[in-house]
Amino acid sequence: MSTDPLPSTDLDRRGRKRRATRRAISDVATRLFLERGFDAVTIDEIAAAADVGRMTVFNHFPRKEDLLFDRDEEGRALIRDALRGRAPGVAPVEALRRFAHRLVAENHPAVAFSARSAAFIATVAASETLKARARAIRDELAGLVAVELAGAAGHPPAGPDGSSGADEDRMRVEEGSADRADAAGPRPAGAEARLAADLLVAAWSAAFLEAHRRFAQTADRSAAETAFLALIDRGSRAAAAALADPSAP
Repeated sequence: MSTDPLPSTDLDRRGRKRRATRRAISDVATRLFLERGFDAVTIDEIAAAADVGRMTVFNHFPRKEDLLFDRDEEGRALIRDALRGRAPGVAPVEALRRFAHRLVAENHPAVAFSARSAAFIATVAASETLKARARAIRDELAGLVAVELAGAAGHPPAGPDGSSGADEDRMRVEEGSADRADAAGPRPAGAEARLAADLLVAAWSAAFLEAHRRFAQTADRSAAETAFLALIDRGSRAAAAALADPSAP
């Protein structure tokens, strides 16, 4: 048996095939969940509908709820990039506010308020398992945002490779709070950064829910987008106040 490494083209092909399989499984599972409800659908049914084995499903999605929240990491990456890629002089809170407005202006799928996305929200609301996972995702996201807010005050937000997991995010904020309290210059303590992050994440969550409520009432995507951005702006002002950030709108 050859021990030579696979050419990069083979690795790329395998990666594309794996991503395509993962997306196909998630798409099938999401369709079944929206049609019948999360708790009524089994892994065996998903595997059969996707024409894969049960273990293939678990290889891609260790938990059943991951099948519905398969874009979670992508969402975190978008938030992280919006914070770390902000222009000089732009505060993190303002960067996230502008990011929300940009999503709407560019018709990004994340804010494509529609009957299908409303069905997604309803499916989550009908399952205790999914609601618990959604809360965990919000908490992880708040940890990420908190460490970026603290980092903007002078505390490094990530390791040398620029990566940061949710647990590391929270640990970094907690462990760094004492050092920041003694450092010179105005900067948010860990508790202030976490409060502001919680306010931002809560505002985003409320904005999505309100946008879908407005869409259900009016079937008007523009009205839903307006409602979404109004709550984002209000939440941004509250978060900026928690940080005493004078640059927010």
